[in-house]
This record gives sequence, structure tokens and C-alpha cells, in this order.
Amino acid sequence: MARILLLEDDPVLGESLQDLLQRNGFEAVWVTDGEAAADAAFERKFDLYLFDINVPLLNGFDLLEALRAAEDRTPAIFISALRDIVSMTKGFAAGAEDYVKKPFNIDELLLRVRARTRGLGETVRYGGIDYDPAAGRVTRGGGVVDLGEIRTAIFGLLVTNLGRTIDKRELFDLLEHPSDQALRFHMSKLKQQLGIEITNVRGVGYRLETL
Repeated sequence: MARILLLEDDPVLGESLQDLLQRNGFEAVWVTDGEAAADAAFERKFDLYLFDINVPLLNGFDLLEALRAAEDRTPAIFISALRDIVSMTKGFAAGAEDYVKKPFNIDELLLRVRARTRGLGETVRYGGIDYDPAAGRVTRGGGVVDLGEIRTAIFGLLVTNLGRTIDKRELFDLLEHPSDQALRFHMSKLKQQLGIEITNVRGVGYRLETL
């Protein structure tokens, strides 16, 4: 069961969303301010963050930036009444994978949540390569392939998003010292170690094609 941290200061909406998520098979921990969300994220591991932005004590933007600075890579979706492009851009720059504008359609929100939590705990097979997201382990022919922490994370992101071009800024989040050169190096090593082809979409990012 995927565990979601919900940050929403509106008591009616927060309770409704928590109930909705739980009725649809998720474990939902609901908090009403940014500091409580930070404490919860520190104490427990979550599979998805669902954050409002304008909340007390610590806003959603600053909260997610702080989590990303602490190398927390948990996928995050912002839900907000802020509908302008500047706010959306700031949300993605803070490290969010998605941005949902209020008022939103409940079915659409569930689709987005399911998309971000699909396959959690399930081994993903790509050709003769297996990726175990729960263990963060890559195996081939029954043996573990030692890619190192960074390249394992990169491969995990690519293989769980087959056919989708991953923006290089999202990939930069996985690097200790982000740069185009460092990213090219890791992609080259991945191709050598696993014998796979990774498409470089120039100026945008990288993609692992569906077999």
C-alpha cells in the first residue's frame, strides 16, 4: 500500500482528500502546516507527497526545496489555487513532478496519484534486466549489477518511465554535482554496464525506449 503525505490546511478539503485516498487503497497521513509536514517526512518514509502551497509556518515551495536539499527524492505533486504560470514554474523548480490547480476534478487527481505510485514494490523487467524499486537493486541473470547509487537511481527513473523523455533537470536532482557533462558520463556508463540504448533528446533530456 502506497503511503502519501498530504499537506492541506483547509480542514474540509483535507479531511475529504484523506478519506478519498484511503477509500482508494492508499495510506494517507494528513497534516495542516509545513513544519508538521517536515517532521512527518523526517520520521517516516513516504511514497508520494501531495502538498498545498499556501499553508501556515512553512509554505509548500520552501518545504519541498528543503526536502530536496536533504536529498529526499520522494515524488511530489502540488495542489494549489495559484493558477499563474509563474507559480507553476516555481513549483517545478522546487522539485515537484506535477502541479494540479484548484478546483480540480477528483478523478483526475486520482489518475495523477496512481501514475506516480504505480508499480511501487514491484520488480520492473527490461529485457533481461530486473529493477527492484523497493530495494534499489538491479539484477541480470540472477546476479546483482553494481551500478552505484547514482546510476541505479537514474536507471530506476528511466525504466519506470519507459517511452517518456525525462527532463535533464529532474535527472540533475539525482547527481551530487549536477552538470550536463556529469549527466552524459553517467548515461554513457549505464549504456556500457547494462548494454542498453538510451536516447539523448538534445537540449531536453533522456529516454529509455519501450522494447
